[in-house]
Amino acid sequence: MNTVTEVRSAALSLESVSRHYGRRGGGRGTTALDTVSCAVPAGSFTAVVGPSGSGKSTFLQCAAGLDRPTSGTVRIGGTDLGPLSEAALTRLRRDRVGFVFQSHALNLVPSLSIEENVVLPLVLAGADPAGAGVLARGRELLTRVGLAGRGKDGPSTLSGGQQQRVAVARALVTEPDVIFADEPTASLDPESAALVMALLRDAVRVDGRTVVMVTHDPVAASWADTVLTMDGGRLR
Repeated sequence: MNTVTEVRSAALSLESVSRHYGRRGGGRGTTALDTVSCAVPAGSFTAVVGPSGSGKSTFLQCAAGLDRPTSGTVRIGGTDLGPLSEAALTRLRRDRVGFVFQSHALNLVPSLSIEENVVLPLVLAGADPAGAGVLARGRELLTRVGLAGRGKDGPSTLSGGQQQRVAVARALVTEPDVIFADEPTASLDPESAALVMALLRDAVRVDGRTVVMVTHDPVAASWADTVLTMDGGRLR
């Protein structure tokens, strides 16, 4: 972390963020994050790598507002997540953050069509699911990820790689400040993984989005502008 200006202008910043678990009653507990600080510039692609148990998943959860740190400050687009109520934090995640998870079960709602999955964040924000603008946005993004004409199908009709591409489309639908990707290629064959990574890369290059990806895959990490290495809960 260099200057206050960099922190305030960053798409994502963490300042001395720590996350401890299981320290009630004087127990030793576990430190998953240990005074982590970084600033991620807007319009950049950052990969966070490290061995299992290094803290990279906790990093993503705290950075994305899915978990609250024990101490320190997390900002998304200049907004300090600490003072936000749970309701306000939920709205921020819905409106300003996109997610691509490793698990297909977490990415897509099986009872919704592919198109409905893509526009779900807009509908949750109050948009009319049958509105012309919402439908057009869904079709536009499905075309972009190579799934034009599949909008009325269900997620179960898609391969794992195709489901991840739908997840990328949904992550883009609200034009978020930051897209967080958690091991997005972990269960994919090399060809499908490359297609997903190309879409995330284009989100940065074409749309100016900010992507923060946790991965154990050095090939996936090679698509990023910056690679941060975690070990023992700290950035190295």
